[in-house]
Amino acid sequence: PDPDLLIRTSGEIRISNFLLWQMAYTEFVFTPVLWPDFNKYHFLRAILEYQVRERRFGLV
Repeated sequence: PDPDLLIRTSGEIRISNFLLWQMAYTEFVFTPVLWPDFNKYHFLRAILEYQVRERRFGLV
């Protein structure tokens, strides 16, 4: 299945063509935290941010 959420660490706001076709309807969360410092707290914050979004799957 295609991913519902992508968490990008390090503050970079790009996906570098990672799973480009599979992420057509994926929600992105960008965090400035570096990967070695990313912990359960940051993960839960990303999940909570994802939960409050209204997913439209490409609709306007």
